[in-house]
Amino acid sequence: MPWGGSPAPDSPPSSPISSRKARRKKKKKKKRKKKKAATMNRLGKKANETLIEMNLSADDDNAVLTKFKPSWSEGEECNGPLCETISTAGSEVPSSSEERRKEFESNLQKAGLELETEDKKESEDGKIYFVKIHAPWEVLITYAEVLNIKVPIKENDIPSTVENPLDCMLAPLRLPEKVMHPEPDYFTAPFSKDKQELYLINDESTFFSPSMRNRIVNYILTRCPYGTEEGKKKFGIKRLLNNGTYSAAYPLHDCQYWKKANDPNCDNERYTLYMEWARFLRFYKEQPLDLIRKYYGEKIGIYFAWLGFYTEMLFLAAVVGLICFLYGLFTMDENMSSKEICDPAIGGEIIMCPLCDRECEYWRLNTTCQSSEYSHLFDNVATLFFAIFMGIWVTLFLEFWKRRQARLKYEWDLVDFEEEQQQLQLRPEYEAKCTQKKKNPVTQEMEPYLPVTSQAVRFCISGTTVLFWVSLIIASMIAVIVYRLAVYAAFASLMENTQTLQPISGLLTPQLATSVTASCLNFVIIMILNFLYEKIAIWITDMEIPRTHMEYENRLTMKMFLFQFVNYYSSCFYVAFFKGKFVGYPGAYTYMFNRWRNEECDPAGCLIELTTQLTIVMAGKQIWGNIQEAIVPWICNWWGRRKARNNPENLYSRWEQDHDLQIFGALGLFYEYLEMVIQFGFITLFVASFPLAPLLALMNNILEIRVDSWKLTTQYRRPVAAKAHSIGVWQEILNGMAILSVVTNAFIVAFTSDMIPRLVYYYAYSENEDSPMSGYINNSLSVFQISDFPDRNKPKLNPENFVICRYRDYRYPPDHERKYLHTMQFWHILAAKLAFIIIMEHVVFIVKFFVAWMIPDVPADVKAKIKREKYLTQKILHEYELEKLKERLCQGDKRATEKEFIATEGRMELSRAM
Repeated sequence: MPWGGSPAPDSPPSSPISSRKARRKKKKKKKRKKKKAATMNRLGKKANETLIEMNLSADDDNAVLTKFKPSWSEGEECNGPLCETISTAGSEVPSSSEERRKEFESNLQKAGLELETEDKKESEDGKIYFVKIHAPWEVLITYAEVLNIKVPIKENDIPSTVENPLDCMLAPLRLPEKVMHPEPDYFTAPFSKDKQELYLINDESTFFSPSMRNRIVNYILTRCPYGTEEGKKKFGIKRLLNNGTYSAAYPLHDCQYWKKANDPNCDNERYTLYMEWARFLRFYKEQPLDLIRKYYGEKIGIYFAWLGFYTEMLFLAAVVGLICFLYGLFTMDENMSSKEICDPAIGGEIIMCPLCDRECEYWRLNTTCQSSEYSHLFDNVATLFFAIFMGIWVTLFLEFWKRRQARLKYEWDLVDFEEEQQQLQLRPEYEAKCTQKKKNPVTQEMEPYLPVTSQAVRFCISGTTVLFWVSLIIASMIAVIVYRLAVYAAFASLMENTQTLQPISGLLTPQLATSVTASCLNFVIIMILNFLYEKIAIWITDMEIPRTHMEYENRLTMKMFLFQFVNYYSSCFYVAFFKGKFVGYPGAYTYMFNRWRNEECDPAGCLIELTTQLTIVMAGKQIWGNIQEAIVPWICNWWGRRKARNNPENLYSRWEQDHDLQIFGALGLFYEYLEMVIQFGFITLFVASFPLAPLLALMNNILEIRVDSWKLTTQYRRPVAAKAHSIGVWQEILNGMAILSVVTNAFIVAFTSDMIPRLVYYYAYSENEDSPMSGYINNSLSVFQISDFPDRNKPKLNPENFVICRYRDYRYPPDHERKYLHTMQFWHILAAKLAFIIIMEHVVFIVKFFVAWMIPDVPADVKAKIKREKYLTQKILHEYELEKLKERLCQGDKRATEKEFIATEGRMELSRAM
């Protein structure tokens, strides 16, 4: 489909329209181009270049577009919905917006920026003005010093690491060197306007990368004042966007994504990213992280670096998980438990107690033959190995990521980086809502603050709201449990009495049918609650009035993660640790709300049901997430461009095309991280029940990388570049989940799977030396005398006049003096389960901490490069100061004394010694 009113990828440009309206537009365009020729010459452009190509100049690489709503003078015709929106939005009249806009743009020009306004008649709808902002060299070098931006001072002279012998095998996965490393490797130092000759400035137009220019212009825009209101100084583009003075502000993409620009000086980085990174057919290729960082900034670059590294590490977990699954598949025929269940002479002769009260009949154990065979796929000895392996894998992943992150911090000049002032500065909402002021002990300036009493009230309201929504999730989970209990009897009765279901009754047991339908219902509820709570979380975070942008993002992160954690994992926790554990026994069943009988596990165990629950929720979430991320933005853009689709490209300017794209908001990366962290929980917290979970995650992430890159490159406006040296608070969340995963998997192996009861029987209760596991099924089922059924539980029909029935538990038979009480085997198994949990946790934690201690967070070669860079930076700066001092002495500068010269020279010697 055409995008932005232009041809679709790999298709020729659309032909010019022949209507009179189009010809009039072309004439206006030519007049406008002549009118602006002088301005473009001043900006370093040739007068004969076209309108779109004007934005391909070096100055426009960092241009930020601001689109504002026009203010109409008295008597001017206003038509269309935009006018109505402006006239009704806000309490202020349009003239005040006009005054704010003029003051703001005047101050931008005083700051050194160059503005160029496109008349609304030239826009597609004839109602929107566009203001293009250009940052000249003088502005860039001034604010590069303010922002402490690091720039090249010397080529890196440290030899590259020894080549990997496997590089030849990995060659098909590599991208061209020019794409992977668009810039040479340099030692860098903070920029200083007074020492420009120190830096490797070969070309002023390309010295600062697009993301640097982007940051500089955004820094000015967020701090530029536009007047005072109610005695308070107002500043920043964000406030102007909030009050409707402007409707959008965004950086420009450097070219179309499907073709290169006509200007030979354009780097065409967006095109390169699309061709080499954003297409799904390149899924097997590495990511051009340096180019991503150069074009989008470090914050987005670090996300894709983390996602790519996570996906690479998943490959190992997926391979091991697949091997464990294949082990279960190949040993299925050797499983003695399923053999006994399927044997007509054993399982066919065991009569099981009814699955529900009154309506359900007695049933034979061999009817669950197929489900018991399939449960062996996941409930086998390999389960224990894989649970221990994943506990160690999580540690390796987190530790190796720290090393990868340290390398990126050095390569991307983030070693001495502290959170940007943009993140630490006061939020405009905080300043607007906090009327009281106090002196800042650091700056000694008066600044707004929120009283402690107000903070306490807001936190109480916020905490109560969060608690209410978490309780709502638990209530919804209980509702799903009630559904399971209510329909369980219906499924059991239906499958027993319907002849058409008899062929599949062995595979689709009442337990499995109930579990599948309940899991689907639970997934729908999860999606609905997610949609609602997202709005609530933003609202209560806004109500708390966080002081800084970082504080705001951290609070929202914790609220959203807490909610999603409970929302997604509560059903899995129920199946893993509660279902089948509090059933009671025939004649003394346990009831929920004294009405619904608690459901039982399959005779082969609850693990297969946990696998079903995990598969449906995890796979459903991933499919729904990809639909939301890929299809929804595409449909929105297609609908928004429908009017411009018939126009030729030269009448549909690039700033209008970018304006018609979706907005990648300040919380865009937040949702991406949240999605991946929830997935991380699925493959770690419950991985003992489903060894194929890492494989599903790997397949999803391969698609996720390309979907995220595709939508960012083609469907969204270019985000404002921002710096980040780590994944932030998500690192601590991942560490917490890694520790919790060891505990949950130990409990799953002990209490959800049948491994411990089988081991206890094998070593302590088996009577057959030739086949130690024979007789296990009969040993694991207790006997109940049907005459002991109370009327509430007793089935209506007993056509075969059964005297006893069996149930899953370890209790004494009815003829024993301790009738229906737990046997000693029950307590032996319980003790073995608790001992296993303690031993497994301690072993895995010891190995985890030992591995973490053995692996340094920063690689040795990175430490050497950091020290080398600091040494060279000090040396070059000291030599520069010494040369300047010599020049002053030679010129007879009285202020340059001999003692000053000696002190400077001594400082150089001291630096060398250090």
